[in-house]
Amino acid sequence: MKNQTNIKNVVAYCRYSSDNQREESIDAQLRAIHEYAERNGFIIVEEYIDKAKSATNDQRPEFQRMIADSANGNFEAIVIHKLDRFSRNRYDSAIYKKELKRNRVSLFSVTENLDDSPESIILEGLLESMAEYYSRNLAREVEKGRRENAMQCRHVGGIPPLGYDVGEDKKYIINEKEAGAVRLIFRWVRDGKGYSAVIDELNRLGYKGKHGKPFAKNGLNSILKNEKYCGLYTYNRSASKDVDGKRNGHKQKPREEWIVVEDGIPAIISKDEFDAVQEIMAGRMQTRRHSHAKENYLLTGKMVCGVCSGSYVGARRRRGDRRSIGIRL
Repeated sequence: MKNQTNIKNVVAYCRYSSDNQREESIDAQLRAIHEYAERNGFIIVEEYIDKAKSATNDQRPEFQRMIADSANGNFEAIVIHKLDRFSRNRYDSAIYKKELKRNRVSLFSVTENLDDSPESIILEGLLESMAEYYSRNLAREVEKGRRENAMQCRHVGGIPPLGYDVGEDKKYIINEKEAGAVRLIFRWVRDGKGYSAVIDELNRLGYKGKHGKPFAKNGLNSILKNEKYCGLYTYNRSASKDVDGKRNGHKQKPREEWIVVEDGIPAIISKDEFDAVQEIMAGRMQTRRHSHAKENYLLTGKMVCGVCSGSYVGARRRRGDRRSIGIRL
């Protein structure tokens, strides 16, 4: 923040998050910014607007475009409605303010009258700390509500899996049309069909994924691994977001942090069928791993166990200084 002397061209930055705000809040922010610009003799040359984007991280396309444009010399200041529209993360705020300062671009807040005085430095830091506190405290309260809903096997957000809808009480209910596709997927894989054959048949019969698009291999794999289909409700399995605000669905929290409820969801398939498919998928994965061996084993994937129906694959092991070649499941 600094005084407004000799500043003419400015840009407006507006943002609203997806929690308790609506698109009309953008209009309110823009109205206040334009009134502020008119009072101070500024010309707004560009508007940058991020809709339904959180300020707890910098993963905001319009924000990033604005920061990049600040190096072009087309504007001398950014006008925001409040500091928390710029960022609710003190680290990000400091980094990007430093970059703006390097590009000789000021930052003005309509509602917070800050200047270059020592007192404004303290006030600005306090306001940013309060904004970050508000964001983290809100996240904590939201998580408490989600955990309570999870204990009652209610839907806690996002799009429900294929085969399910969410009722007025937030409980999962079976969507029979979609559930038909789920049952076929598990039955065909259990009966030995490959993924490509399953996908081709589903698309031929006119089935669509949850988003109304044709099925693909990645979507099929996630369906086959989803324990909800056999009635198991789980919550809080995935690891938290990293410092960039992204979530890695492959990382899981310790099991004692999960919420798991048997028969918490109406089952679409039986537990036995689900387990049988998991064994088949594990066997296929093992076959793929060993298919990259240096030796060519002529019977790989062709010899089948008479007990579990798993495929035998060639395997090379070291035993002391001697090398042996055999077969295994």
